[in-house]
Amino acid sequence: MLSLVFASVASANGISPEDGGSPNANDIHTLFLIVLVIGAVIFVLVEGLLIYSVIKFRRRRGGPEPAMVHGNTPLEVGWTVGAALIVAGIAAVTFVFLPDIKNPPNSSPNGLQQLAGIEFASLEQPKPPNGKALRINVVGQQYIWRYDYIQARPRLTENRPVFSYYEMVVPTNTTVVLQINSSDVAHSWWIPTLGGKADAIPGHNNYTWFKISKPGIYHGQCAELCGNNHADMKAQVRAVPPDEYQAWLTQQRNDILASQQALSAARKAGQGS
Repeated sequence: MLSLVFASVASANGISPEDGGSPNANDIHTLFLIVLVIGAVIFVLVEGLLIYSVIKFRRRRGGPEPAMVHGNTPLEVGWTVGAALIVAGIAAVTFVFLPDIKNPPNSSPNGLQQLAGIEFASLEQPKPPNGKALRINVVGQQYIWRYDYIQARPRLTENRPVFSYYEMVVPTNTTVVLQINSSDVAHSWWIPTLGGKADAIPGHNNYTWFKISKPGIYHGQCAELCGNNHADMKAQVRAVPPDEYQAWLTQQRNDILASQQALSAARKAGQGS
């Protein structure tokens, strides 16, 4: 059990969720710290009053019998109203942060420019204000992630599909919207530095987004027990400059085509023999 509590990925920053990778992750981190501070103040106050009362009003040997107090209406009303105000305050702060956590922003001017408007099957899925983002379908399967680049349109005469496994490559300063589902059992997509978890459920689409400002590699893993090899179902996002992303996309298309042609040739050779 202790190994699970202190696992490096599961414990994120130790106390708070990880941040620094995407604006939504930063907002989640900030909101968590605000609620944590409020909770810590309340905890210290309540525990301090309890300890003070236990020491101050404890029964002493040879002392008088402690007085029996049956209720205190003003005090009970006070802490009920106080608790309600605290909950309302936390809810108000949450709703201030929630739009920026849920709604994808526009890509930056120095991000990927060749982005078409995107349409989603879910009416509840927010879109960037200008409707443009790089859309990637994330499909979980035992025990690996597949990434289908739906809206990628490099300047090529042949519109061949692009996909990859394990590692997702994305351009920096570009809003990336993910449609997440599963081809077999329930999984959970989680790159801690890029925001919260999103379940991958067969027959159902979940959505999330991120926007990375600088090149780097971001690690994660499936966060839903999905079978015997669940621990091996890791994920990786590699952010590169837009020009490098375009070059990778072209190379990935060509590699996929070459593999398909080689497989087709091998099958024909096998049938001929």
